[in-house]
Amino acid sequence: MKVDNPSLGRIRVVVCIKQVPGTTEFKINPQTNTLIKEGTESIVNPLDMYALEEGLQLKEQYQGKVAAITMGLPQAAEALKEAIALGVDEAILLSDPAFEGSDTLATSYILAKAIAKLGQFDLIICGRQTMDSDTGQVAPQLAEQLGLPFVSYVSQIEEIREGYMRVQRMVEEGHQVVEMPLPGVISVVKEINVPRLPSLRGLMKSKQARIPVWTAQELGIDMSKVGLSGSPTRIIKLFYPQRARGGELLQGSPESQVNQLVERLRETKII
Repeated sequence: MKVDNPSLGRIRVVVCIKQVPGTTEFKINPQTNTLIKEGTESIVNPLDMYALEEGLQLKEQYQGKVAAITMGLPQAAEALKEAIALGVDEAILLSDPAFEGSDTLATSYILAKAIAKLGQFDLIICGRQTMDSDTGQVAPQLAEQLGLPFVSYVSQIEEIREGYMRVQRMVEEGHQVVEMPLPGVISVVKEINVPRLPSLRGLMKSKQARIPVWTAQELGIDMSKVGLSGSPTRIIKLFYPQRARGGELLQGSPESQVNQLVERLRETKII
């Protein structure tokens, strides 16, 4: 991160993270077609670690503050403790049975209500996408919920000044330089930095940390907008793809095998 910002004072950053399964062997609830997370080893979503690191670097440069927020089951508090170990100042868990089954739109609504409750902020940082659902939808939906500008695929923050920031965002041809007013929302890619490891002091602090839990009632949630009933999208079917493997040993001379191979490729319309 290279930032030139002589005029900005303390910066207030909110980082949205998510606890995801630490394995590709997911269990699926056949009734709801959702992932079963209870009893599954979990980690902080890898791309969210880059969002955390960027928030911490901004904190260090501007003597600011960083808050981490996540929505999930009570076990998601461990993800927030990991964020505290890295240097986050405040961590909030959004957890309520009413939130279960929320799609990305419902999730972004819940996050927006929580961020509004947190108070003033300059920047919200999210990872580009999560490894479990892989949609990349929450960050832009969150910006829309809050009525804020949004930039995706941010690979470098070039400059932050009072009221605006300039960033580089990755595109197929290289990168774009984009300016946007603050406060705002960005989603970052892994090229933006190298996440740090927790310090011994940070680990000790995280063990003693008590993570506050905000429920639907505390957030003033409209219950018609959350959970399965409040989610406009539905997962019709969730399944593991079947892997079919097979082979055929071609016989004859090398020339005959080549001719047989070409014929097989033509039959399958590959050539």
